Amino acid sequence: MISLTDSQKIGMGLTGFGVFFLFFGMILFFDKALLAIGNILFVAGLSFVIGLERTFRFFFQKHKMKATSFFLGGVLIVLIGWPIVGVVLEVYGFFLLFRGFFPAAVGFIRRIPFLGSLLNLPFISGFVDKVGESNTMV
Repeated sequence: MISLTDSQKIGMGLTGFGVFFLFFGMILFFDKALLAIGNILFVAGLSFVIGLERTFRFFFQKHKMKATSFFLGGVLIVLIGWPIVGVVLEVYGFFLLFRGFFPAAVGFIRRIPFLGSLLNLPFISGFVDKVGESNTMV
């Protein structure tokens, strides 16, 4: 079992609530307030989980500046009041930031009994194989 510090437990909770508010804000036709709360909670939770210094180093690496600008720019645009444009920019930035983690996530999900068989369906497997390939950062 992985042991977590108290701040990491708080961070997991904040990140979970952030994802919930983001999802709920999109379900309710891109509600500005819910999306803004979700963004703030997600970024704060990530900072609690991995620490402020590591969060800063992760987002502001030289080769991730484009992804960081899209992600944080999307957060800013949601906070300003344009939720649909902001969420589109955030999703693009999120995929650019975390694309290095996708192969590990796909490999983990393939080992889960029901989800693994779901990922092997004909139309889904081609897409998942493409996402699951390890690619270098460009």
